[in-house]
Amino acid sequence: MLPITANDLKTKGVAAIEAALSERSEAMISVRGKDRFVVMNVDHYNYLRECELEAAFAQSRADIEAGRFVRESAQAHVNRIMGRTNQSNSRLASKKIKRAA
Repeated sequence: MLPITANDLKTKGVAAIEAALSERSEAMISVRGKDRFVVMNVDHYNYLRECELEAAFAQSRADIEAGRFVRESAQAHVNRIMGRTNQSNSRLASKKIKRAA
């Protein structure tokens, strides 16, 4: 993939991006000879986001199937992630975490 140089982008503007994207789905932009940025059309970006979300969903399902989750109230969850402890919530949450691990 030949990159779009920063100079091309400066002189040709969006036309340089459009030309590069007419040949491929992504284009690299180089600055001072080093690849720095990637541009793509919005349809390709949305496709990649969908793939990313599908992968996250698959990981979540695998975690649930493996028992790697905790059931707790919203307040107990906030307390746990903020490092705050309430004796009864703390003991209950730690038992569930140990069981899930």
